[in-house]
Amino acid sequence: MSLPALSPAARLRWDVIERKLDRMAPPNKILEVGAGSGAVAARLDRLGDYVGVEPDDRSRATAAGRVSSSGRMVASIESVTDTDFDLLTSFEVLEHLDDDAGELARWVAHLRPGALVLVSVPAHRHRFAAADVGVGHLRRYDPSDLHDLLAGAGLVDIEVRAYGFPLGYLLEWARNLLARRDQRRSGELPDAVADRTAGSGRLRQPPSWAGALVDVATWPFRLVQRFNPLRHLGPGLVGTARVAP
Repeated sequence: MSLPALSPAARLRWDVIERKLDRMAPPNKILEVGAGSGAVAARLDRLGDYVGVEPDDRSRATAAGRVSSSGRMVASIESVTDTDFDLLTSFEVLEHLDDDAGELARWVAHLRPGALVLVSVPAHRHRFAAADVGVGHLRRYDPSDLHDLLAGAGLVDIEVRAYGFPLGYLLEWARNLLARRDQRRSGELPDAVADRTAGSGRLRQPPSWAGALVDVATWPFRLVQRFNPLRHLGPGLVGTARVAP
């Protein structure tokens, strides 16, 4: 079965994540929090036994159809009883949560010693803008913020790097432009923060046929971000850490 298409921004992010995963032993059990519509879930599901958490009913139903019969999608972390996952992923989720530190600690409680944690968040507080508001973001993170958040959950071997330079800046500019236009037309935000958060995983997702096109179009920019020595440049952050042995 072919993999679902990733948006250009998600493809840039996945290039960083995939290279991290390639350098680790294949995971046996994977926990993803905030699976959205399952474009990444379909990729993680190929690596090991997969459990995805997605509160939004529509997104969860789509994601469930994109993972194998052995994969499992649930509505909340409370439905997960296992405590021996060796990989935790959560992409573009923490910025939606009132208590990001408390939630991260709850997720980490499901991991075995030595497990790998991979998270992503929007970068740099000063870049908070209309698109963040439109999808229910409560904050953006400076690199030190994300480092401290991971350390506060008791994680070690922490690494934080930016991604998305330079294409990500253009994509973010376009999202902000569209968000400001939509907000001007409506005169107000259409939904409560929780509703905007729930719908964010469905917003502007590419059609299935666009996957190869996105791969080709983003290839030169993925090369640039791989070899960019200025690791603080880019509108997104990826944090890597481990549970203490």
